Amino acid sequence: MTPASSADPSPSISNYRFTNPSFLIEALTHKSYVNERRDPARKHNERLEFLGDAVLSLIMSDYLARRYPELSEGALSKLKAKLVSEAPLANAARRLDLGARLELGRGEELSNGRDKASLLADAFEAVIAAIYLDGGLEASRNFTIEALTDELGQIDVLQEKPGGDDYKTRFQEWCQKRHEVLPRYVIVRETGPDHQKVFDVEVLVSDKVFGIGRGHSKKEAEQEAAQRALERAER
Repeated sequence: MTPASSADPSPSISNYRFTNPSFLIEALTHKSYVNERRDPARKHNERLEFLGDAVLSLIMSDYLARRYPELSEGALSKLKAKLVSEAPLANAARRLDLGARLELGRGEELSNGRDKASLLADAFEAVIAAIYLDGGLEASRNFTIEALTDELGQIDVLQEKPGGDDYKTRFQEWCQKRHEVLPRYVIVRETGPDHQKVFDVEVLVSDKVFGIGRGHSKKEAEQEAAQRALERAER
């Protein structure tokens, strides 16, 4: 798959078809591509990324406030922070195969830029802005909600669980009640390149392993370890 060009009068991303292809071309052009070619007529996507970040924030704020009217401002802010962070945006970009459509410089090509979470997340935000400029807020809203369907579904599932997804707090309370001690989290392994680290964490109670978790951040791995420990404790 190649980036949209003027030869394609109506390129598309997911179910959205562009009226003005130049917006999509700009959204999928990384600055490394422009810098290497020194073409003043070609724009990279940082401007659209800036706009897309704001449009995404508005769309997610509106969605969450309508979806969860019972939640406080603080709780809504935490949910939004999860949804607009790098990992879910990069995952959405991968599902849309944006990496294959990016215009990259040679250096980014050689360093596996098409699968870098930061580049993919930025491109996803830029595409949101491109659709906003091309078709308006409602079009960008429809695209964003569809693209993040998996992540929004996960939020729904978490909200249905008692205590949400704060497994660390729940397990800490269980430990204090049953053992009068606090759990301890230990990183036992780090794998993968710097931009895609994977952490393996054990949670211990009185030096006994109660759960093991894995994630792309220490916090994510600790939450999973606490969840596994809670499942064991409740059996």
